[in-house]
Amino acid sequence: MITLTEQAQEQIKLSVRKRSGSVGIRIGVKTTGCSGLAYVLEFLQDNKFSPYDEEFIYQDFIIRISSKDLIYLKGLEIDWGWEGLNGGFKFNNPNERDRCGCGESFRV
Repeated sequence: MITLTEQAQEQIKLSVRKRSGSVGIRIGVKTTGCSGLAYVLEFLQDNKFSPYDEEFIYQDFIIRISSKDLIYLKGLEIDWGWEGLNGGFKFNNPNERDRCGCGESFRV
Protein backbone atom coordinates (compact mmCIF):
# COMPACT_ATOMS: atom_id res chain seq x y z
CA MET A 1 0.00 0.00 0.00
CA ILE A 2 1.16 3.51 -0.77
CA THR A 3 -0.23 6.79 0.50
CA LEU A 4 -0.42 10.25 -1.00
CA THR A 5 -0.65 13.45 0.99
CA GLU A 6 -3.41 15.88 0.06
CA GLN A 7 -0.83 18.12 -1.62
CA ALA A 8 0.48 15.22 -3.73
CA GLN A 9 -3.06 14.19 -4.71
CA GLU A 10 -3.88 17.71 -5.81
CA GLN A 11 -0.68 18.01 -7.85
CA ILE A 12 -1.25 14.66 -9.57
CA LYS A 13 -4.87 15.60 -10.31
CA LEU A 14 -3.77 18.89 -11.91
CA SER A 15 -1.00 17.20 -13.92
CA VAL A 16 -3.29 14.44 -15.19
CA ARG A 17 -5.90 17.02 -16.25
CA LYS A 18 -3.29 18.91 -18.28
CA ARG A 19 -2.22 15.77 -20.19
CA SER A 20 -4.76 14.91 -22.87
CA GLY A 21 -5.82 11.28 -22.63
CA SER A 22 -4.10 10.66 -19.30
CA VAL A 23 -5.97 8.62 -16.69
CA GLY A 24 -3.31 8.62 -13.98
CA ILE A 25 0.30 7.83 -13.25
CA ARG A 26 2.57 4.81 -12.99
CA ILE A 27 5.05 4.80 -10.13
CA GLY A 28 8.12 2.62 -10.29
CA VAL A 29 11.85 2.35 -9.78
CA LYS A 30 14.76 2.08 -12.18
CA THR A 31 18.40 1.16 -11.73
CA THR A 32 20.57 4.28 -11.78
CA GLY A 33 22.85 6.55 -9.78
CA CYS A 34 25.36 5.91 -7.05
CA SER A 35 23.12 3.86 -4.75
CA GLY A 36 21.25 1.82 -7.30
CA LEU A 37 17.57 2.83 -7.57
CA ALA A 38 15.62 5.96 -8.45
CA TYR A 39 11.90 6.73 -8.46
CA VAL A 40 10.08 6.98 -11.79
CA LEU A 41 6.73 8.67 -12.46
CA GLU A 42 5.05 8.27 -15.87
CA PHE A 43 1.64 9.31 -17.14
CA LEU A 44 -0.83 6.55 -17.98
CA GLN A 45 -2.21 7.29 -21.41
CA ASP A 46 -4.85 4.56 -21.46
CA ASN A 47 -6.87 2.49 -19.08
CA LYS A 48 -5.35 -0.86 -20.06
CA PHE A 49 -4.59 -2.95 -17.02
CA SER A 50 -1.81 -5.53 -16.78
CA PRO A 51 -2.35 -8.51 -14.47
CA TYR A 52 1.11 -7.67 -13.06
CA ASP A 53 -0.02 -4.22 -11.88
CA GLU A 54 -1.33 -3.14 -8.52
CA GLU A 55 -3.93 -0.42 -8.96
CA PHE A 56 -4.86 2.32 -6.52
CA ILE A 57 -7.99 4.24 -7.48
CA TYR A 58 -8.47 7.81 -6.36
CA GLN A 59 -11.41 10.07 -7.13
CA ASP A 60 -9.80 11.83 -10.11
CA PHE A 61 -6.97 9.51 -11.19
CA ILE A 62 -5.45 6.02 -11.03
CA ILE A 63 -2.04 4.98 -9.75
CA ARG A 64 -0.46 1.77 -11.00
CA ILE A 65 2.63 0.02 -9.74
CA SER A 66 4.18 -3.05 -11.31
CA SER A 67 4.28 -5.98 -8.90
CA LYS A 68 8.06 -6.23 -9.46
CA ASP A 69 8.47 -2.63 -8.21
CA LEU A 70 5.99 -2.94 -5.35
CA ILE A 71 8.53 -4.78 -3.19
CA TYR A 72 10.63 -1.57 -3.15
CA LEU A 73 7.64 0.76 -2.71
CA LYS A 74 5.51 -0.95 -0.06
CA GLY A 75 4.65 1.63 2.59
CA LEU A 76 5.74 4.56 0.39
CA GLU A 77 4.31 8.00 1.18
CA ILE A 78 4.41 10.60 -1.58
CA ASP A 79 4.24 14.27 -0.69
CA TRP A 80 4.47 17.48 -2.73
CA GLY A 81 6.41 20.47 -1.50
CA TRP A 82 8.54 23.47 -2.36
CA GLU A 83 12.25 23.96 -1.82
CA GLY A 84 13.06 27.54 -2.68
CA LEU A 85 11.55 28.20 -6.11
CA ASN A 86 11.30 24.54 -7.12
CA GLY A 87 8.31 22.31 -6.44
CA GLY A 88 8.49 18.55 -6.54
CA PHE A 89 7.42 15.21 -5.19
CA LYS A 90 9.04 13.91 -2.03
CA PHE A 91 9.27 10.18 -1.45
CA ASN A 92 9.20 8.92 2.13
CA ASN A 93 10.02 5.24 1.80
CA PRO A 94 10.40 3.03 4.90
CA ASN A 95 12.34 0.52 2.76
CA GLU A 96 15.22 2.90 2.03
CA ARG A 97 18.42 1.99 3.84
CA ASP A 98 20.32 5.02 2.58
CA ARG A 99 20.63 7.58 -0.22
CA CYS A 100 23.56 8.65 -2.29
CA GLY A 101 25.23 11.96 -1.44
CA CYS A 102 23.47 13.86 -4.23
CA GLY A 103 20.06 12.46 -3.22
CA GLU A 104 19.20 11.14 -6.69
CA SER A 105 19.21 7.43 -5.87
CA PHE A 106 18.60 5.12 -2.94
CA ARG A 107 19.31 1.61 -1.71
CA VAL A 108 16.95 -0.87 -0.06
